[in-house]
Amino acid sequence: MTLALGPEWLQPDTIISWLGPWALVGLALIIFAECGLLLGFFLPGDSLLFTAGLFVAQGAIDAPLWLVCTILVAAAVIGNATGYWVGRAAGPAIFDKPQSRLFKPAHVVKTQGFFDKYGNRAIVLARFVPIVRTFITVMAGVGRMDPRRYLTYSLIGGVAWAAGVTVLGFWLGQFAFVRENIELILILIVLVSVLPILVELVRARRKPGRQAA
Repeated sequence: MTLALGPEWLQPDTIISWLGPWALVGLALIIFAECGLLLGFFLPGDSLLFTAGLFVAQGAIDAPLWLVCTILVAAAVIGNATGYWVGRAAGPAIFDKPQSRLFKPAHVVKTQGFFDKYGNRAIVLARFVPIVRTFITVMAGVGRMDPRRYLTYSLIGGVAWAAGVTVLGFWLGQFAFVRENIELILILIVLVSVLPILVELVRARRKPGRQAA
């Protein structure tokens, strides 16, 4: 594999191969950590799900596709629920630090406004954006987003992301070109996943100029 996908120990095929017969359990724990624990922001969610689908197609993961998807969706949703309640419970204490550059009370106010305006769409789309999917779940709790609304759209996003990307890997794994060029495919997945971030950065840079005009 290539350095473009990070260090070898973070590369999805290495992780799954190392986990061996415990691959499905390990995958579920990793997806849970990335979706619910702030320390899991560096984990390779998209490429890991895609590779899991490939491994199911090749028989390297000895479990039916429906079971793999069900467990990974459950891990993603439970992870988000955990992150939400951690943010909701610990948010006031964490963000009540005016001296901190990151944990500021003003961020809670901005988060509340963000979810009031984009809440439903943000929760679903954030699933497909690395790092963002980790932090947005805690921020939803900090911003006191309605729990029922949050969990409903978290479930929708969890199914679309965890099951969708895994099924895509399984389906594309039927083609020899994909099996022979896994590295290239994974790099493309990483690039596509960070595209929303790049678009927002471009918009943010253009916005001050428009306001000045």
